[in-house]
Amino acid sequence: MQTLSNPPANATPETTGVDTSIVRRKTRAVPVGDLFIGGGYPVAVQSMINEDTLDIEGSVAAIRRLHEIGCEIVRVTVPSMAHAKAMEEIRDRLIKTYKPVPLVADVHHNGMKIALEVANYVDNVRINPGLYVFEKPKSDRTEYTEAEFNEIGEKIRETLEPLVVKLRDQNKSMRIGVNHGSLAERMLFTYGDTPEGMVESALEFIRICESLNFYNIELSLKASRVPVMIAANRLMVKRMDELGMDYPLHLGVTEAGDGEYGRIKSTAGIGTLLAEGIGDTIRVSLTEAPEKEIPVCYSILQALGLRRTMVEYVACPSCGRTLFNLEEVLHKVREATNHLTGLNIAVMGCIVNGPGEMADADYGYVGKQLGYISLYRGREEIKRVPETEGVQELINLIKADGRWVEP
Repeated sequence: MQTLSNPPANATPETTGVDTSIVRRKTRAVPVGDLFIGGGYPVAVQSMINEDTLDIEGSVAAIRRLHEIGCEIVRVTVPSMAHAKAMEEIRDRLIKTYKPVPLVADVHHNGMKIALEVANYVDNVRINPGLYVFEKPKSDRTEYTEAEFNEIGEKIRETLEPLVVKLRDQNKSMRIGVNHGSLAERMLFTYGDTPEGMVESALEFIRICESLNFYNIELSLKASRVPVMIAANRLMVKRMDELGMDYPLHLGVTEAGDGEYGRIKSTAGIGTLLAEGIGDTIRVSLTEAPEKEIPVCYSILQALGLRRTMVEYVACPSCGRTLFNLEEVLHKVREATNHLTGLNIAVMGCIVNGPGEMADADYGYVGKQLGYISLYRGREEIKRVPETEGVQELINLIKADGRWVEP
């Protein structure tokens, strides 16, 4: 009979043959202002302001609020020529009163002229293939002929080419953003309301861009249903691999809603794909203030080990063995240390869940004896102190190691 045993304390991926790190899909690096998406760069966090772009003062303030709390790329809706021209002043005011912020213009219906204008003032233009060239629906249509399909394809090329050339010549970028809910009618008739239709819609636009020697492209395939969003992105990667394409992907579950479920829904879609190595930039789309999206994005990335922007807290769920009020103590530890970055801190209620369960933590706060706390550095017990002094002594230990910064 095979004997099972735990790996040694100093086990590594090399000694165990198991690597728990995520291997990200290799993609080209696409510029968005002074940042790059893909190419091995950290997964970038995006959001979108709610303000009307004609409200220049409000838009500048909203962009700055997002950027100051860690949003690295900010998207702004541009539904008209007036909105496009307003982006010039928004950009200039940001530069004069704050700093340059990577900006994306969101252009939808029949947007050729709008996109061409706004491309002068932003770093990236997002277009929606399903809406870029309007296709008038016919209630009695039963099929699209090849001639009709190709005729619209040529019209798309005519309207897209000037934008592609402008972005190419300015070394700016484009997001080809396909939404499950707004597929073009001919894609629906040809492929159905499916991930295949989403992928083929994106590929049609990619091929036009490539024929014009433009490769600063990122892709997004979004849906409000998580299984559809996951399937579409997986299929997009498969098709790109077959075609020798390496474009980065922007991930998001569109119209995820609000509150706890909106966060869970977004995490289920985004986190699943990131864990598979798919995804180079993300947005959590909540029906809440955009500022609420940023902590969720960073929490997803932190949980997967893709970015470390905060303290990672490890804590047991508490049970009858717990020797102190775990929920209260965790709150105190978090309140004292949550301004730090890159640390793992474990708060464990008893010795059973102590050193073993917190093996990956930098510091441990363990209830070993009633009324006393054992403080650990990694697996090593450093000192035992009265419970009333536990949080302060933890801070002192972090300070002694030179890893403390003042709030």
